Amino acid sequence: RVRIPLPVSNILWEHCIRLANRTLVEGYANVKKCSNEGRALMQLDFQQFLMKLEKLTDIRPIPDKEFVETYIKAYYLTENDMERWIKEHREYSTKQLTNLVSVCLGSHINKKARQKLLAAIDDMDRPKR
Repeated sequence: RVRIPLPVSNILWEHCIRLANRTLVEGYANVKKCSNEGRALMQLDFQQFLMKLEKLTDIRPIPDKEFVETYIKAYYLTENDMERWIKEHREYSTKQLTNLVSVCLGSHINKKARQKLLAAIDDMDRPKR
């Protein structure tokens, strides 16, 4: 057994938690269909994950907790709110944003509105290239 000093242990926990949270969002971005019940389950699963983390580690606040919560809450946005949200949340990848538009609004908006939102995502991505 090798003893790991507490500061080093905390850094390792922080990186593991951050990676797990980023992986959760990436997993949600791979969803092909999502009902209201599915969205509620995403929130419930994440809350369970946080409860278990709080028992395992003393790291507070939980790294990237808001990153996951914000993404899940975006599934509930309306078309008008989604356009504003996309422009305000550049921390998410193009794939993650595109999935939100396709999955959560895909069946509720017309093709023209969907194309407008996808164009907003593409415009946001252009300066990075």
